[in-house]
Amino acid sequence: MKFYTPLCLLCLIFATSCKKEISEEKKMTNTPPIADKIEKHLEIHNDIRIDNYYWLNDRENPEVIDYLERENNYYNNVTAHTKDFQTSLFEEMKARIKEDDSSVPYFYKGYFYITRFETGKNYPIYTRKKGNLDATEEIMFDGNQMAEGHSYFHLGGINVSPDNNLVAFGIDTISRRNYTIQIKNLTTGEIYPTKIELTTGSSTWANDNKTLFYTRKDQQTLRSDKIYRHLLNSNPDQDVMIYHEEDDTYNTFVYKTKSDKYLVIGSGSTLTSEYRILNANTPEKQFQIFSPRQRGVEYNIAHFGTDFYVLTNKDGATNFKLMKTLETKTASENWKEVIAHRENVLVEDFEIFKEYLVVSERDNGLNKIHIQRWDGTASYYLPFENETYTANTMQNMEFDTNILRYSYNSLTTPASVIDFNMKTKEQTIMKEQEVLGGTFDKENYESERIWATAADGTKIPVSIVYKKGIKKDGSNPLLQYGYGSYGYTIDPSFSSSRLSLLDRGFIFAIAHVRGGEYLGRKWYEDGKLLKKKNTFTDFIDVSKYLIAEGYTSKEHLYASGGSAGGLLMGAIMNMAPELYNGVIAAVPFVDVVTTMLDDSIPLTTGEYDEWGNPNEKEYYEYMKSYSPYDNVEAKSYPNTLVTTGLHDSQVQYWEPAKWVAKLRELKTDTHILLLKTNMDAGHGGASGRFEALKEVATDYSFLLDLEGIHQ
Repeated sequence: MKFYTPLCLLCLIFATSCKKEISEEKKMTNTPPIADKIEKHLEIHNDIRIDNYYWLNDRENPEVIDYLERENNYYNNVTAHTKDFQTSLFEEMKARIKEDDSSVPYFYKGYFYITRFETGKNYPIYTRKKGNLDATEEIMFDGNQMAEGHSYFHLGGINVSPDNNLVAFGIDTISRRNYTIQIKNLTTGEIYPTKIELTTGSSTWANDNKTLFYTRKDQQTLRSDKIYRHLLNSNPDQDVMIYHEEDDTYNTFVYKTKSDKYLVIGSGSTLTSEYRILNANTPEKQFQIFSPRQRGVEYNIAHFGTDFYVLTNKDGATNFKLMKTLETKTASENWKEVIAHRENVLVEDFEIFKEYLVVSERDNGLNKIHIQRWDGTASYYLPFENETYTANTMQNMEFDTNILRYSYNSLTTPASVIDFNMKTKEQTIMKEQEVLGGTFDKENYESERIWATAADGTKIPVSIVYKKGIKKDGSNPLLQYGYGSYGYTIDPSFSSSRLSLLDRGFIFAIAHVRGGEYLGRKWYEDGKLLKKKNTFTDFIDVSKYLIAEGYTSKEHLYASGGSAGGLLMGAIMNMAPELYNGVIAAVPFVDVVTTMLDDSIPLTTGEYDEWGNPNEKEYYEYMKSYSPYDNVEAKSYPNTLVTTGLHDSQVQYWEPAKWVAKLRELKTDTHILLLKTNMDAGHGGASGRFEALKEVATDYSFLLDLEGIHQ
């Protein structure tokens, strides 16, 4: 696999135009492009699959770029009548955003850190103030200046040295999540010429202010597999590799504990964790294993005083429990229980303060934040009232404080940043998201949580929001969203851009299908590997329930999902296409079998515990039975918009491209089928807050156009 700079891509596109020039007349046609068919036989387990579009798996081939450009031209032509509406939607959504916005400052090692935006600019500006908020602002990074000349830009991994004088940072200008690390002197403003290539962008300083640890990626698979030690002002070619994760189902990373005492190397797969620790004052010494990996045992660690606290599923604690151990005896046989495992409560995270332990839990799908004093004199939960909210702890950098910072929002309530005094139980709203434009009133919207019944009798939770006054007569357009993989939970949260749908009569529903962790770890395990189809049937059963209850009808129901949620979209389109008038599949993982058989593709080997290893016949046959690409048939499909990015490192562009080509070949309907490829972006889409908002406007205009709504 090869990666291209923007210049190389221009060369490819130029070569394409020379080899297969597209006439102006052809560009303006509303006839969909037809991809060439070149048979490719793929054989394993005495089974042969014929892939006629395998040839699209080649960025170097000018014919591939040509095909993607023709699809883009077709998209532009078919949607030309909505361009003005897209623009007005974008301006409408943009007008709700406070452009000259800034984050709530947080205090860390003598400085207040603030991220702010300026009117009309796409990228954040990272600043700090020494000692107090009235101090002179120091601009650490202006993303707008740094992004100049780049069609894509992302700044990440900002990490200030312990003495506050240096900052390491990572930059990606291709959108393949390959970052170049550099170091800036915050006193002089100089960015040192040293560049460390092919990294995750993240790094951590030892306590000597001159030793930096970082993670490199494998050049082909992009797996994070090696930890290096870099000395300030030295040649990166001389950096010492201090750890190599040789198991290709694992990724590795490095960080420092909140106590600043230990450097930590973590290594993890879907099912298993392992850590190594080193005193941050002695970075030249060797890391020691915290507790050796045991397949199926996951754990996370945090340091406090003379102990480590360990969040783990050890000994069958499916929903995790909290344990602790002396820093001198870290092996798992020494761990002692602090919070026991509970069958119905998932322990998701914890925060350690000098006098308090804060635990983030999930009970019956709802976020809970539990606070207790170490001395046992207080133990309570923060009160939350409805069933469609999200609450999470935020930057709690200080150790010796009574203040817990957390965020709260709901489907109808904009996000707030709240400082809670754990001693007095007083809370201060530090900031509430402003929704500009003068028309938003949260009292005009209503949310609810309902439960659909799956075919196997399982109750599936659904979070719904809509504008008050709707009637359940089946006439409402409804957008149903889902994901359902990796144990990732889609919490109900506020979106100001979503108001553009709600105000035009749409209902928005999140189907909390199996494969996420909304109802605990078992909810995840019941939607993976050989139970993956539960994710798809859950989503379909939610759709049937919403129709049966009059929220919508087949003529007005739409579905949306991205990445693994795009796989969900492909599966439901094959299994129940008659239920949906339209589907949006963003960067969809649809060619499951071929991708999972190719261990040269980024992320593949690390995914075996999620999807299974198709080199084993049982998993191969199960994957093949639901893989969207392998199950396209000659039948009617819904109106469909598929989006992808040429540089996507997580779901390669050729998966959606091949899928659309095969759908074009076999589908028997006259419904719209569109493929839109961002030639400058990757998995996350366009960079910059406004460019990303344009993509939302594109999606919304597709849905609204299908409903005959054009203003």
